[in-house]
Amino acid sequence: QVQLVESGGGSVQAGGSLRLSCAASGSTFSSICMGWFRQAPGRDREGVADINDIGSARYTDSVKGRFTISKDNAQNTLYLQMKSLNPEDTAMYSCAADTFGGSYSRPLAKDAYNYWGQGTQVTVSS
Repeated sequence: QVQLVESGGGSVQAGGSLRLSCAASGSTFSSICMGWFRQAPGRDREGVADINDIGSARYTDSVKGRFTISKDNAQNTLYLQMKSLNPEDTAMYSCAADTFGGSYSRPLAKDAYNYWGQGTQVTVSS
């Protein structure tokens, strides 16, 4: 079992920044793959960024150069630093854990993840 709790969402103006956090418990955090996903109203959940056990990160094209995913194994915490936010980034952001390793060969595939947090809302106004 893995428990995930996100925090750090909020409302910002376009061009602003936010840092999301995801506190994990119940598993060996350093050995699992983690990801951030988002879902806007009326749209499918999409993968934003993921990071594997050795720290290699992948990003969806729309956030490359603006978002940075990282993990602190000592604190069992996953982060998503978001800069230059725009209204298209408005969504519910959720962190997820892949304890089976399926995401290695399936970048940002939501069905490769088996544990999910409740999410934190990010709203970007123009």
